[in-house]
Amino acid sequence: MDLKLVIFDCDGVLVDTEVLFNQALVEDLGKHGLNLTLEQCMGLFVGGTMPGVKIEAEKLGAVLPETWVEDFYAKAFVLLGEKTEPVAGIKDVLDAIERAGIPYCVASNGRVQKMEITLGRTGMLDRFRDVMFSAQAMGTAKPAPDLFLTAAASFGVSPDECVVIEDSLTGVLAAKRAGMKCYGYVAHGSGEALAVEDAILFDDMAHLPALLGIAS
Repeated sequence: MDLKLVIFDCDGVLVDTEVLFNQALVEDLGKHGLNLTLEQCMGLFVGGTMPGVKIEAEKLGAVLPETWVEDFYAKAFVLLGEKTEPVAGIKDVLDAIERAGIPYCVASNGRVQKMEITLGRTGMLDRFRDVMFSAQAMGTAKPAPDLFLTAAASFGVSPDECVVIEDSLTGVLAAKRAGMKCYGYVAHGSGEALAVEDAILFDDMAHLPALLGIAS
């Protein structure tokens, strides 16, 4: 393929926030009557939206106030601003993509503010400041393909000229529905669910430049 755009998910792909964020979610939901293990929480909620988390958690027995999403975000943003680290090897990947002259962007189900905090904390905000696509800002979330299609359109490229880097099933499904090739980064678990939806799995960011067909 003639690669003209690399679209990254944010949490779990650029920034190592999934365990951090979900452990905070486990603790918070436990205070509201829903006891989950970290593994259960990640299995249920990774790749989703916080309004969606609230709906599902309430179905499972959590008793949450109407203000819960905003209340949790306020606490989580402080935690993320203090403890977020970059995914191992991701900055080398971005350097390699830049040397190859290929544009890249980030497309996340999370809020722009969350991306600003986590990318800022890890020193990557300047790379993505003008190319952040947020489901919360757009009003449409993965697994719908709109987020990725909007990103491609903004760069003037077609879906078959894009590659998506994802770590969640919702993201992989969005890429598939957008007609984009997807690489599934598997830092936790087997990645079997991603592979079923045609994601090409890898478990080390050092491998990604070669998968993209560029020098590392």
